[in-house]
Amino acid sequence: MAGYVEEIFSDEKLISKIKKFLPYLFQLAELESSRAGKIGMEVGSLRERILIALFVYKFGEANVETEIPITEPEVDAKVFGEPLSIKTITGMGGVKIVWTVDAEKAREFRETYSPKCDIFLTLIRWNKDGYFYYFPLEAQKRLFTNIGREQYLKLPKPGTNPRGVEFSKEALMRLMKDPATKSIKIFWRRSKIDFEPYQRWVKLWSNEDIPSERERNLSDFS
Repeated sequence: MAGYVEEIFSDEKLISKIKKFLPYLFQLAELESSRAGKIGMEVGSLRERILIALFVYKFGEANVETEIPITEPEVDAKVFGEPLSIKTITGMGGVKIVWTVDAEKAREFRETYSPKCDIFLTLIRWNKDGYFYYFPLEAQKRLFTNIGREQYLKLPKPGTNPRGVEFSKEALMRLMKDPATKSIKIFWRRSKIDFEPYQRWVKLWSNEDIPSERERNLSDFS
């Protein structure tokens, strides 16, 4: 288990902040990526940034590496040099391990896959209890060995376009219940948010010149 994980799951002040702010910030991400009432796929990238920002907040920029090479598709960030993957799901939908629309590449991925890094999974359940999970690498490896790749991974159905390889439902449920897994229970309460998607951009267009660095930093809090 990565050494920094204990600092997250034993820090009562941080746990309280996660319970309070994560639903609000994820709701903002949904509003930011919605059009005509439909949430776009870009919401996943926004959620990922929110969670990486949590690690930066807790451990400092110097200890969180975010510029990850494209050759490491499963790694979203590194904290104190430890690679980690960030996943989010709404309800008990599928959790993608890798995105691909090519059926042959999906099969090749399954045949060469083995768990490579710790996973942080956020289970979103609006107006219900959900969780912020940590799946340690050793728990993933143990389960992968026990049930085998055929049961651990779910390939896309022929003739469909689900865009990737997922954890099987069995693997996901067993990881959630593994004794080494850590979690924070969160009630996913929606807030009343007066959201204007274009207002900050209109504000920038109204300037006579490009804002200075200080003004840009201050505008983050306006």
